[in-house]
Amino acid sequence: MQRFKKLLAAPTTPSFLTGVILLAMVASQAMADTLLTVSGDVSETDAGAKWQFEESDLRALPKVQFETDTIWTEGTQVFEGVSLSALLTHVGASDGDLLATAANDYTVSIPTTDAVENGPMIAYLRNGEKMSLRDKGPLWIVYPFAGNDAYKTEEYYSRSIWQLDRIEVVANE
Repeated sequence: MQRFKKLLAAPTTPSFLTGVILLAMVASQAMADTLLTVSGDVSETDAGAKWQFEESDLRALPKVQFETDTIWTEGTQVFEGVSLSALLTHVGASDGDLLATAANDYTVSIPTTDAVENGPMIAYLRNGEKMSLRDKGPLWIVYPFAGNDAYKTEEYYSRSIWQLDRIEVVANE
């Protein structure tokens, strides 16, 4: 342990271990900054057919906001984020299904036909606050349940995935 502390305390002494530690720290910071990855049948980016969004990238997209109640929260909540429709248009997603996956690897299939005007959003704020991982965040696909009985079914409740961190677009055949 003393040798490890000594290596870190002496930046003028190059070592393989120091390099590995610094590389791991940079890689973990880059992964931590990415809130959402969208892959699959989408348009190409500079890095290939995979889009990685940091919070600032999501906030740069057209913002939507609505008030709704949910079966998981008490009272009316105000959600703010990017509409699912705008996100799919931005990444050039094909028609088909979205395999939306949470941080705990829970996955749900959402048809791209759900991505309509005044439809679901990928929320990054609830009641003006960021959502922690423990509080269904940092991203939550939310449907506007209030005033729309068509969304108040088990089918749509199951699509309201929280702790969202990746979406794979699977095109219709």
